[in-house]
Amino acid sequence: MNTIVVVDENWNIGRDGGLLVHLPGDLKYFKERTYGKTVVVGRKTLESFPGAKPLPGRKNVVLSRNEDYNPKDCTVYHSKEELMEALAGEEVFVSGGEQIYLQFMEDCRRFYVTKIYASFPADRSFPNLDEMEDLAVTWKSDVQEEKGIRYQFFEYTRI
Repeated sequence: MNTIVVVDENWNIGRDGGLLVHLPGDLKYFKERTYGKTVVVGRKTLESFPGAKPLPGRKNVVLSRNEDYNPKDCTVYHSKEELMEALAGEEVFVSGGEQIYLQFMEDCRRFYVTKIYASFPADRSFPNLDEMEDLAVTWKSDVQEEKGIRYQFFEYTRI
């Protein structure tokens, strides 16, 4: 399993049910990494997508405790164990939100992180991977800049 996330310099990821900032370059990177793959999200994250619709070109999987939740064009699982068994062998990208990321942290081998070199008001965060001894940066891009905001792509691998 993989995780894909965008964080600010304080490892914050969201506010009021949305991203901290919209960066077209990051959205393009997300699409390139996940297109044709399986993305796992929580209900709130799915509902934050444009039109509250699943992402095109990907198998959209939702983990929700709500037994009645049945969004169109998504597969819903109600337990992590059920989801893990069903997706065994697939290339999976855990894609948010905060609680979903936390549930799958130990199951992920690679973490694709967009680091924004700015801070934003936030109510959701992600664990600081730089403080984890079992993870190492195995790739990073050049620094990008859009809308006056600098950011960089990183790949962390569990060692």
